[in-house]
Amino acid sequence: EGRKRETPSEAGTSEGEREPRVGMWKGNSPGGSQGAAMEGTGAELGGQGNWGLEDAPGLLAKASLPIMLPWPLPLASSALTLLLGALTSLFLWYCYRLGSQDMQALGAGSRAGGVSGGPGGCSEAGRPRLRSSGEPGEGSRTEGLVSRRLRAYARRYSWAGMGRVRRAAQGGPGPRGGPGVLGIQRPGLLFLPDLPSSPFVPRDAQRHDVELLESSFPAILRDFGAVSWDFSGTTPLPRGWSPPLAPGCYQLLLYQAGRCQPSNCRRCPGAYRALRGLRSFMSANTFGNAGFSVLLPGARLEGRCGPTNARVRCHLGLKIPPGCELVVGGEPQCWAEGHCLLVDDSFLHTVAHNGSPEDGPRVVFIVDLWHPNVAGAERQALDFVFAPDPS
Repeated sequence: EGRKRETPSEAGTSEGEREPRVGMWKGNSPGGSQGAAMEGTGAELGGQGNWGLEDAPGLLAKASLPIMLPWPLPLASSALTLLLGALTSLFLWYCYRLGSQDMQALGAGSRAGGVSGGPGGCSEAGRPRLRSSGEPGEGSRTEGLVSRRLRAYARRYSWAGMGRVRRAAQGGPGPRGGPGVLGIQRPGLLFLPDLPSSPFVPRDAQRHDVELLESSFPAILRDFGAVSWDFSGTTPLPRGWSPPLAPGCYQLLLYQAGRCQPSNCRRCPGAYRALRGLRSFMSANTFGNAGFSVLLPGARLEGRCGPTNARVRCHLGLKIPPGCELVVGGEPQCWAEGHCLLVDDSFLHTVAHNGSPEDGPRVVFIVDLWHPNVAGAERQALDFVFAPDPS
């Protein structure tokens, strides 16, 4: 009776019952240090006796334990960083190889020689000839290359206004699926659909550039006098002149396949100044050429078509003797000294100099301009797809 009577709760909490509680905390601990921490916490909890809600914050703070990773956190972070770096490097290498292959394919076409020329020109040295081999499937490989370059352009910029260019890249309706307009328009590389087709383009379509070239006629003619020679073929070819790809046909190019030829431009300052002032010159495209074209008496070029209908060739007559003839799409025309003639050379055309040897050569200054109905967004996309060979 002298001892204090234990309450039911105190009587049910004996030392023998507390120890299993500590053991329970030990069993739930995965590690030694963690188990020791849990053991100490369990002992404290067991020694509390009666506790209420006001003790909950303290108990939770004592019971909370750090989560232990199977390996140190800095090591895991370093491994993840290395993995991400390796994947990024692999992706960048793949993109570089893909772009390099595209550029090499376009460059190989640009370097191909012996290309048939546009009207008035002997050749288009440097014109892309991705379909020139005639092997099975060559056309489909060209279309695939153009499509890849166009998709790359659209990812960087936009597909807005690219309807016709996209159809052209996919080989839409046009000369690839059969003859062009009346079977006389057959561009060799790129056919842009829905462009107005006419062998000869009105002067007003490129009024600014036509007037600028005609006003520069005296300066351009002087430049030709400074670089001309006898064209007899008995003397070594002068510096700057391209080897003849057809008998009696020579040319000196200031721009070849969209690339400036610095030495020739320095020798022809008046012509170069005129080119810099043009608004629609294809100066950043492998379809773009500019320079002097010479056709000797008796020379004739037949059955030729240019690479694309997206351009117009502007001919400025410099020396036009009698007997010179130009037939494009079955329509005959002739040059005039000091005046420009706009030609869509994707049409079948023939050039001839039927004069006598005493008449001298026919000389024209040729510049490749954008077709007036090719929109600005389309020009930008085609400049990207057919960028000049960087080498």
